[in-house]
Amino acid sequence: MRRTSWIVTAAAAAGAAVLPALAIANNYELGQTKTGLVAPTCPSGVPSSQCTIILTRVTALETLRDGTAYPTRVKTSGRIVAFTVGLAQLSSNPSTQKSFIHFLDQTYGGTTQVAITVLRPVGKRTDWKWETVATSPLYHVESYLGHVIQIPLDTSLEVKPGDVVALTTPTWAPVLTIDVDGKTFAYRQSRSANCNNPPGQSQAQMTANETATYSCNYPGTRVEYSATEITYPFGTNPVHNTIVGGTGTTTTTTTAK
Repeated sequence: MRRTSWIVTAAAAAGAAVLPALAIANNYELGQTKTGLVAPTCPSGVPSSQCTIILTRVTALETLRDGTAYPTRVKTSGRIVAFTVGLAQLSSNPSTQKSFIHFLDQTYGGTTQVAITVLRPVGKRTDWKWETVATSPLYHVESYLGHVIQIPLDTSLEVKPGDVVALTTPTWAPVLTIDVDGKTFAYRQSRSANCNNPPGQSQAQMTANETATYSCNYPGTRVEYSATEITYPFGTNPVHNTIVGGTGTTTTTTTAK
């Protein structure tokens, strides 16, 4: 998990004898491990009919990446401000790619779209149930196929320790790297049956307080996404804090959303 410091508040007065302390927030890239994000490609020798790099109509939660369990788990309260996703180029031939896109659009209910969903565990870990805490808007990403892109959120999403960030598509998105080590990479989908076939209708988690069972498990597959979190200074939420100023006055701070 990469971390850098962001200065979020500072004050200085000309001629002042003492400068107030800086309030420091941290920037975390949830889901980042030693294996960097890539635009997926079909492994050598795998025919296109077996190149299962397309995620369809679900929310995908990476449960293992480079041996790290739940790499997008939140450890400190903050806000998700952006997410990054790797999108496969379906073909180097423009005409062939256009035909693939048309087929996928017709089969899975629309153009390629992605969002992130913040999830919170429900019940016992072995139940694999997760509740939707928050979701981002959907972003159309067809023009970015073949690239790794970072998408800034229109409105940041609040997260708390224990939450995890998942990648959602109600249609389709070419975001899966396949045939990797099943002992160090795995993810789960927001459904509990017919796991070897694409879902017949969307089972993506896009509604607040919705609960889904993530029984469909896919070891040996990597979902190419991460999320950027900015934590609150001192690990607290300034919306609910009061700060005593240098003159003894009390002020309530707020944070942009």
